[in-house]
Amino acid sequence: MTILDDYADARTGDKGDTLIVAVLPRSSADFEYLRGELTTVSISEHFRCATETVTLREVPAAEAFVVELRGLLGGGVTGSPVLDGHGKTLSYHMLTLPLDGTASDDENGELS
Repeated sequence: MTILDDYADARTGDKGDTLIVAVLPRSSADFEYLRGELTTVSISEHFRCATETVTLREVPAAEAFVVELRGLLGGGVTGSPVLDGHGKTLSYHMLTLPLDGTASDDENGELS
């Protein structure tokens, strides 16, 4: 099975209760491939959250993507009882996202 880690690196940050993940493809070809593979639907299914809580933005100048997952951090770093309130380990979870070449092209899967 092909996963995101085969094509990109990821770094996370947080803003309150929102997890922010930068997805950094390793080459221009990887960026182009991931443009068709990364969708809000696939990301929400992978993180088991509602699609409307996921925002996926393309950053063409950097050949990268920014993913925001609202409400995922259980209250944010100061209000969350979880060990990883910043969500740093979730970048590794993002990298296990399966890629299979069957990404959705409908309005729920497009970049915003």
